[in-house]
Amino acid sequence: MTRAPQGEKNSRRGFDEKAYLSSKLLKAGEDPYRQHAFNQLESDKLSSDRPIRDTRHYRCTSVRYDPDLPATSLIITFHNEARSTLLRTVKSVLNRTPPSLIQEIILVDDFSSDPEDCQLLTKIPKVKCLRNTRREGLIRSRVRGAEVATADILTFLDSHCEVNSEWLQPMLQRVKEDYTRVVSPIIDVISLDNFAYLAASADLRGGGYNERLVTPVIAGGIFVIDKSWFNHLGKYDTQMDIWGGENFELSFRVWMCGGSLEIVPCSRVGHVFRKRHPYDFPEGNALTYIKNTKRTAEVWMDEYKQYYYEARPSAIGKSFGSVAERVEQRRKLNCKSFQWYLENVYPELK
Repeated sequence: MTRAPQGEKNSRRGFDEKAYLSSKLLKAGEDPYRQHAFNQLESDKLSSDRPIRDTRHYRCTSVRYDPDLPATSLIITFHNEARSTLLRTVKSVLNRTPPSLIQEIILVDDFSSDPEDCQLLTKIPKVKCLRNTRREGLIRSRVRGAEVATADILTFLDSHCEVNSEWLQPMLQRVKEDYTRVVSPIIDVISLDNFAYLAASADLRGGGYNERLVTPVIAGGIFVIDKSWFNHLGKYDTQMDIWGGENFELSFRVWMCGGSLEIVPCSRVGHVFRKRHPYDFPEGNALTYIKNTKRTAEVWMDEYKQYYYEARPSAIGKSFGSVAERVEQRRKLNCKSFQWYLENVYPELK
């Protein structure tokens, strides 16, 4: 079990956790799933410092990392997140990460109903809060967080996560060795019903317990990237809205423009996977996803975009804005073709 070091707890005495949580508890008879699409009642019952099982392969505990790993800026975006879940995400990072590796934790509040969800957390050391003045969505919010980050390495994290023991060091090690790597952990499951922390299978395609697993696409919620590389590659496509498709766009761009994507098995982060979105999309969930994925197909998939339209005929004729800027970015970076990606990165797809 991984617990919080005593010194870390003492340093947060300026933050009134009880008041922060008690003001947003569910009322009697309220549906615990309605607001967040997970069981808020169960989340609220749990300690913000709850111990979780170390789900790594037992031999990961003996792996050594460089003593001079670079510090990172963590960027967590959210919109109307349950306070208990958001706080547990932040505290799991502070409890299970060497302080020298955390430059700052940047919370980007994407115009939540209550500004204090974010603002009150700045009483916790290293936590900063940026609030959008209107709903921008995950993609533009992440770019905003990255632009103010002061560390050379960026770590993107969702707002309903719990990081595990030594989760950050293996990813920082890989990026330190090669700044063009974009690195993700194995993502464990936090049950949306009872918040049990469940180990994901480590039986991924690849080698041993500590062997990196090259992946054609990352899930997109949790990854580490060098800030100068993120900027060089064009950050995110900020014409994409709210959520959806950005992981494909980033993955194609990283591979085709000279980088690589990998999963590091000795890094574990738990994540609440929901069955529906708890928030509204201004243009509707399906239309937003089509717009975002269509932009990706039009910029990156070359003649293979016909397969996208075959798979998603509803995308034909739908507006997706101008992609001229992203096409120009691809040309400037002298990125490879989608055929190269299929032949070299994901030959199984052909």
